[in-house]
Amino acid sequence: MRQRKISLFSGVMLALSSLIGSGWLFGSGAAARVAGPAAVISWIIGAIIMIMIAFNYVELGTMFPESGGMSRFAQYSHGPLLGFIAAWANWVSLVTLLPIEAVACVQYMSSWPWAWANWTRKFMADGTITTEGLLVVFAIMIVFTLINFWSVKLLTHFTSLISVFKILIPSLTILMLIIAGFHGSNFGHNSATFMPYGTRGIFEAVAVSGIILSYDAFQTVINMGGEMVNPQKNIFRGVWISLSITAVIYILLQVAFIGAVAPSDLARVGWHGINFASPFADLAILLGLHWLSLLLYVDAFVSPFGTGVTFVATSSRTLAAMTRNGNLPAWLGRMNRRYMIPRLAMLADLFLAMVLVFFFRDWSKLATVVSISTFVAYATGPVTAVALRKLRPHFTRPFNSRHLAWVAPVSFVMTGLVIYWAMWPTTVEVIGIVLLGLPIYFYYDLRYNHVPLRRQLKGALWLLAYLVFISVVSYLGSTGFGGRDILRYPFDFIVIIGASLIFYWWAVRSRVDGPDLEAAEKVNAKVKRTYEDE
Repeated sequence: MRQRKISLFSGVMLALSSLIGSGWLFGSGAAARVAGPAAVISWIIGAIIMIMIAFNYVELGTMFPESGGMSRFAQYSHGPLLGFIAAWANWVSLVTLLPIEAVACVQYMSSWPWAWANWTRKFMADGTITTEGLLVVFAIMIVFTLINFWSVKLLTHFTSLISVFKILIPSLTILMLIIAGFHGSNFGHNSATFMPYGTRGIFEAVAVSGIILSYDAFQTVINMGGEMVNPQKNIFRGVWISLSITAVIYILLQVAFIGAVAPSDLARVGWHGINFASPFADLAILLGLHWLSLLLYVDAFVSPFGTGVTFVATSSRTLAAMTRNGNLPAWLGRMNRRYMIPRLAMLADLFLAMVLVFFFRDWSKLATVVSISTFVAYATGPVTAVALRKLRPHFTRPFNSRHLAWVAPVSFVMTGLVIYWAMWPTTVEVIGIVLLGLPIYFYYDLRYNHVPLRRQLKGALWLLAYLVFISVVSYLGSTGFGGRDILRYPFDFIVIIGASLIFYWWAVRSRVDGPDLEAAEKVNAKVKRTYEDE
């Protein structure tokens, strides 16, 4: 079975293949329009938020190295209802990344500049995927699935190859744009010109410009933890290495983009008016780097393609893990005996992805609402890590940091802020996505599990109340975040921060010492045996 395991290198390449997707191709342009040169700070804030959140999940992932682990952690500490809500929100965001990346491929294909590629222009009309384009989207998602369908070995070989390309092209773009035409004056000469839209624009860019989406895939390493060599050490290494490389690339891309824009264009339309269809490719053409623009058009297909392939693996293992919680049909989690791959879960994900893209044929519509749904799941990570320390202090923890005492509440607060930054009415739409899964949960619970409702609500009521609170603040909040301006900026931030700390205290106290911890102990016992063997 050793040859089927994922090495640290393959795990990092798998994560990078997820992290460097369609976001890098237009994230810098979108962030610059919202925040101006201060978009560089937005990328740094986004990296800090994701590293803080990952800190909690590294402890959990090394304690419980199992495939689709992020669908299980919350249930261990707070019972099945909270576990289902977190897993459902996380799974919806993962499975929706399949059509997002496929649509990104087709959108960029439709703008290929070569004469022989004129036929691809029929794939888009008025910014929306046409029927012809939809068929191509379906075909691409089927290919995503087939690459995952036979073996982990094929997946890791594919992603290792494509990840090298995905790192090389952004790095080359950074270098060439800086060499060919870098205008330091674009960064401004004082705080007003560096932050033309104020500090609010910096935070807004984090949520609405694809920054959080671009960093979100660190969980690939954790969800594949059960298939990694030496997961107790390599989960930690894989998350930090992949996130660090990605943060450096994205921040430098933003610097290169800001410096490459012609000062005459800025003087004419300002940062709000800089709106390239293919940001880096258009800049390369304006700078006379036609060979680079060709590479960028090709990479605009390759990068989303690589990310889509990786998320088939991640989303299918997440769905398979949810079946072990007893709230979904068991056949969805059935593993292929030869390759130990959840094929039926992959097919279910493919079907749902096709349904989603049939109704939502635009990249931004798919990304804006659903990508933020994963932060509903992330709100449980800090709470679960701290609650398990109180419930089972004797569990073996390969990554056991004393800093969790302050990292957990800070990362919880950041999660609430990111949901708020998504702007009204996105916050309400996120709650709708979460509630969509509850009828399925209660059907299986009433039919098979019969867990007392009081115990379930004890573990989950805090999250439901927190989502309602964030929605109300979003509606009443400042106009920059879509609200009615009753709570003006920055007082809206102060309210969220203060209330989030109260909700965090409530959430940790809502921990449940139930039968789910017996399953957690069995998984952790394997980690303990590994430590004893070493």
